Amino acid sequence: MASDTPLDAFTEASPEASERLVEIWTDGGCKPNPGPGGWAAILRYGTAEKELSGFDAATTNNRMELTAAIMALETLKRPCTVVLHTDSEYVRNGISRWINGWVRNNWRNAAKDPVANMELWQRLLAAAKPHKVDWRWVRGHAGDAMNERADQLATAARQAGR
Repeated sequence: MASDTPLDAFTEASPEASERLVEIWTDGGCKPNPGPGGWAAILRYGTAEKELSGFDAATTNNRMELTAAIMALETLKRPCTVVLHTDSEYVRNGISRWINGWVRNNWRNAAKDPVANMELWQRLLAAAKPHKVDWRWVRGHAGDAMNERADQLATAARQAGR
């Protein structure tokens, strides 16, 4: 059963669901940090691509990195397999290493303090839940064309204030 648009995932029950692969590249940042920020995501399914970006007047680098991943995953309409590329070790480690402990400890970190950006982590966890996500770290500003494109989109969104 084909989807309505190229970026809609197949239904979970369909045999094609396991073959459904969406690649995502995300980036976010502020200048200065904290300060005005931008985020961006590029979603690719086959030859179809979709670019997303946004702005926050008063934020942090980490919040923009999280927002990029959240917005990308929330764009997907049906469960699918995702490879999400991020240059943020904060996002990758948070979602793949630290989050289970945070949940187990009622959203407290190892120092027993409330987890920073808890509402965004909760939103990211919910956005990732219907999907099988492979969280991949990519070195920023190291020549990865899609990471560089995401950085350009995030920077443009921050500079334009949109």
